[in-house]
Formats: sequence, C-alpha cells, structure tokens
Amino acid sequence: MDYKWNSIFVVALGLIGASLATSYNNSLYAYEVIYSDKSMKTPGHNLTSIKWAHAVNSQKELDDALQSDIDMIEADIVVGKINSSGPDLPVMGHPPAQTSDISLESFLHQILHFNNNTNRKKGVKLDFKSIEVFEGSLAMLQDLWSSMTYPIWLNADIIKGPVNNTETVPVDPTRFFVGCKNFPDAVLSIGWTTRWGSEFKEGFYTDTQIEEMVDSIKKNNITDSQLPITFPVRAGIAASSDIQLHWLLRAVNDTNKSTLTIWSSANDYVDIKKLRKLIFDFGLDRVYLDVPEEVSSQLNLQKGPGNSAALPSIFNIAYIGLCTLVASFALQKVFL
Repeated sequence: MDYKWNSIFVVALGLIGASLATSYNNSLYAYEVIYSDKSMKTPGHNLTSIKWAHAVNSQKELDDALQSDIDMIEADIVVGKINSSGPDLPVMGHPPAQTSDISLESFLHQILHFNNNTNRKKGVKLDFKSIEVFEGSLAMLQDLWSSMTYPIWLNADIIKGPVNNTETVPVDPTRFFVGCKNFPDAVLSIGWTTRWGSEFKEGFYTDTQIEEMVDSIKKNNITDSQLPITFPVRAGIAASSDIQLHWLLRAVNDTNKSTLTIWSSANDYVDIKKLRKLIFDFGLDRVYLDVPEEVSSQLNLQKGPGNSAALPSIFNIAYIGLCTLVASFALQKVFL
C-alpha cells in the first residue's frame, strides 16, 4: 500500500476510535431530555435515565419538583375541595384524600409558566383516579393544550389487576378513551388496579388481565389512533410477568409505539434480580423507571444483564479513542 494512503488510513482509524468514544459518551451517558410535539426522547433512547418526581400532590411538592433536576412530574387527581372548603373540583390528591392545597388548574398553570421560562422543561403525567374527575378536567385541558408544548401523559387504571384487588374501581375505559382522542399528541398511560406492599411476595399480571387490556384497546379503536402507549406496571408484580408483558407489547406495537413504565410505592417488595432481568429483556429503550432510589440503585442498570459492564466505561472508551488517535499520528510519521 502507498505510504500516503497508509497514513490516511491510520489517521482515519484514530478519528473513528475517538468518534466512537464521543458517540458512546453522548448517546448513553450524557443525558438530556429532548422535547418535540409532546413526545419525549433521550439520546441513545435510554428511557430508564429519565428522572421522576412521584405523587406530586401538594404545593410544596410541586415547588420542590420544579426546582429540582427531575424530568417528569407524576401527580394524582381526584374530585375534592381546596383546603376543605368551596366547591368540588379537580384537585391534586390520592384516594382517599378529598381535599388539597392545590387545584389541577393551578398545578397546570404553574408548570406551564415554569416551562415557558426555562431551558429544561418538565413533562407531566396526570393520573386520573376516576372517570368523573377525568371528564371534569377535559375542558381545562383543551384550553391549555396548544400551549403545553412538552410531554403530557394521560394516565388511568382501566382494568382490574393482580392480587385480587377488589377495593379500587377501574376508570371506565370507553369513556376514558373517548376523552383522550381529543388530544392526538398525548401519551396514553393505561394500566391495571393493583394490590401490593411489603407483605406481598407473589403475584403477576395474568393472561386474562393482559387480554382484557388488549381487547379494550382494540375495541375502542386506539389501534387506529397511532397514539403512543405506555403501560404502567407495578415493579414487584411486573418482575414475575416477563412472558405476559412481552405478549402485551407485541400485541399493540405494530399500530402504537409501546413502552412499559415500571413504578413502585415506597414500601413495596421487589425481587431486584427478576426486575433487572425484565428490564434488560425489554431493553433500556422500552422501559421508563419511576421507582424509589433504594430500588433503582440496587438495579445497577449502568451494567449489562450479566452483572458485568455492558461496554467499557466512558473513561476507558475515551482513553482508548485518544490513544488510537495519537498512535495513528505516530504511525503516520513512521510510514512517511
């Protein structure tokens, strides 16, 4: 080979090595949420790296979330009163709460104001606890929708779920889907009622519960809407439901881009080993992770599924790329 072309080759090799190091660094670890038309992506599509604030149901919790580095604000909405007085209206709270110090209207306006005045916008997941509060919020959402140019997830538990949950009444799926169709660029977050906690060790999403969800989606023509769907699943239960959840996403993914949102309450029992395997089975680009810090830290997702680093560390890759680049110039001098 001509020495001139040889030198070009080794220089190119060095540049490729450095480029790969930079690309890997930017795609998987240099995290920044990108917003476009209410959709949410991450470089490298590592959805597990998105940071959540869970159950933001008071003014203080909202203030804290807005001033933090979180990316998504999850909150619950019930029919209730502001500070136990006045008319019933949509307020932030989780059943059995029937009062709050912040209404849904105030909640949405404060986030809108914040996002209009910052470079790091925050998305919102609205968890409607009844069909009445959802339908009572539709006019408000429609008034603000065109101004909310950031991710808005509309969430409801529409199917009776695992571990014999008989206390929580699911949100009527047909009426919920009718309302959601007013918002063609929303993310549908649709799940199951659940019963779980520290005392539970066994439970899974059954084939019947998965089939009921798929049937509801098809019956209400959501497959024709092309709305993205995320299925919120409780961590301790999802960990034992790998097969069922794979079937679920396969059933709708041809028509609606689908993901899982794994969530957990503070004291839930979670089989970390099983949950970790589930996440890697689906891939970091298909799973959002809204769990307490003690759970996420144990999952150790920066390492691959076999408990060893999936790829060398950023430092090592950058170092290799740099060394390759230096070596290429050295070789160039030798050959020339």
